[in-house]
Amino acid sequence: MNVRLVAALLLSCSLPALAAGNISAGQEKSARCMACHGAEGKAAAPIYPNLAGQPAPYLAQALQAYKSGARSGGQAEVMKAFVAGLSDDDIDDLAAYYAGLKP
Repeated sequence: MNVRLVAALLLSCSLPALAAGNISAGQEKSARCMACHGAEGKAAAPIYPNLAGQPAPYLAQALQAYKSGARSGGQAEVMKAFVAGLSDDDIDDLAAYYAGLKP
């Protein structure tokens, strides 16, 4: 198989995920997340997940699911309250920021 073709396909698959949000804007918006998820996306307590290094599409989907109520149980009601006022752009920005952090 042509190595350049494979590289181009892999790059084209990853670009949309990287371009979905603004990392700098996500960092600014992350202040409200720090109490539970830590300043660098590493949770302050074991009951909260680490966000640093998680794939941006996964993080965005999770935030959308909390917002819509599709995720339930555990801390879902707390998260639903936190994400209720976030726009789709806000969610993409936060996802891009946390995805870019070192796990």
